[in-house]
Amino acid sequence: MGFARTCSVALVGVEGVVVEVQADLEPGVATFTLVGLPDKSLSESRDRVRAAVVNSGAEWPQKKLTVGLSPAAVPKSGSGFDLAVACAVLGAAERIDPRTLTDLMMIGELGLDGRVRPVRGVLPAVLAAAEAGYRQVVVAEETVPEASLVPDVSVLGVRSLGRLIALLNDEPMPEEDPGGLSDGTASGRDGRGSGTYVPGAGWSGGIGGPAAHPVDMADVAGQGSARRALEVAAAGRHHIFLKGPPGAGKTMLAERLPGLLPPLTSQQSLEVTAVHSVAGALPAGQPLLTHSPYCAPHHSATMASLIGGGSGLPRPGAVSLAHHGVLFVDEAAECSGRVLDAMRQPLESGHVVIARTSGVMRMPARFLLVLAANPCPCGRYGMKSGGCECRPSAIRRYRARLSGPLMDRVDLRVPVNPLSRSELAGLHGTSESTAVIAQRVLAARERAAERYAETPWAANSDVPGHELRTRWPAEPGALAKAEAEMERGLLTARGLDRVLRVAWTVADLAGHDRPTAADVDCALELRTGVRHGAAQHSRA
Repeated sequence: MGFARTCSVALVGVEGVVVEVQADLEPGVATFTLVGLPDKSLSESRDRVRAAVVNSGAEWPQKKLTVGLSPAAVPKSGSGFDLAVACAVLGAAERIDPRTLTDLMMIGELGLDGRVRPVRGVLPAVLAAAEAGYRQVVVAEETVPEASLVPDVSVLGVRSLGRLIALLNDEPMPEEDPGGLSDGTASGRDGRGSGTYVPGAGWSGGIGGPAAHPVDMADVAGQGSARRALEVAAAGRHHIFLKGPPGAGKTMLAERLPGLLPPLTSQQSLEVTAVHSVAGALPAGQPLLTHSPYCAPHHSATMASLIGGGSGLPRPGAVSLAHHGVLFVDEAAECSGRVLDAMRQPLESGHVVIARTSGVMRMPARFLLVLAANPCPCGRYGMKSGGCECRPSAIRRYRARLSGPLMDRVDLRVPVNPLSRSELAGLHGTSESTAVIAQRVLAARERAAERYAETPWAANSDVPGHELRTRWPAEPGALAKAEAEMERGLLTARGLDRVLRVAWTVADLAGHDRPTAADVDCALELRTGVRHGAAQHSRA
């Protein structure tokens, strides 16, 4: 008879739950029972663990073996429990001193040869362990940089189960096959093929924008109004809708928006990294994401891929992968209306809650939404050259795919018109670079952060309308035209609040202490597309 226990972590969305792994050996027919609400992949760990223990040179106990995962009510999935299960079994068999396992947190998958392989979600798992008071964590060597991001936690990276047994028993390290375990080439040290990277998980091939080829706002010819709107969107984190014919530059503008956003804070970096770790979307050699993510799903994306979900416990979708970054939905009018409308709740709350029979998951989803669409199915409606052959009914149906409630949550609606030959040739002067605009955006963000220092808000788009109207009102009479638009039914109450938020962003960019009538007129123009008075986007 023997008993041993150690700990691991079960992930529910991007939050971790500490799980105690208990192993009990009793006389009887040799069996291996795993209890505690495991899923299919975790149930298969019985075969992986047995083979790994034998191939690591240890003897498998020929007794009745029961492994329990507590708390039993929490669904458990994945192969990250393998290492803890194996050590608990060896502790019960007295191959390892059970006392050395009690305070250890173990996270890792085992290969049949005893190799310890990395798993997804190491960062949120270690964060959960640290919050529960654990100070020693054992992970695969490949995920040591990610686990080490958590302060006050000692991280031990192991290459194989045999080496961990030797370390815990203070024995000489076993020799290993140089072509396999010792150089790490077979283990997929770059993360691809190791279990930490999932092809097609949603990251854009360069976190913080399409970084495979650095992009700059200076590459954008013309489009003064759209460039101004992008600056306002970045400064106040306002959602934006770009409408224009094919080839006008909508995608080009959206790809450059992440570069205008301020660098992530330490807390934001941990949040973004945790989401991407759970999704298996961390780039190779980049354990901590420090730039705003950019996610651009295809217009045929399903509800599960955009919002999150899937079989079993849900996984993060595009809205969570774009947390603290940019979510670009191109060809928005071609998307499923049901899928687009599902974004309405996270646009307001900054998180998404997904309920399944296996559990409820809450994931962060505070992103900057960029919608882009053509004016009609053929894309030529309203062009000077004409050529649009779409029926009026077809145009109405096409535009109706973007529902009113969704568009009411979009602060900026900007036309992106085709370029003239002189604009394309650069005859109107050179465009400002991303670095120059980003400096103005950062200054505006700092003004807003100073204003909201004693509040739970950081950006203008976060502040409730009631708070803006009572604690930070605009100049007297500045909202007159916006209120008149509301009386005419052209603005909803939510729309008026959003106009005031944008006006504060325009004022921050201009260096004003509070929004003037010109700032409000500019915000109203950016929302409705109708020019009001002499609204100009002035700069300090």
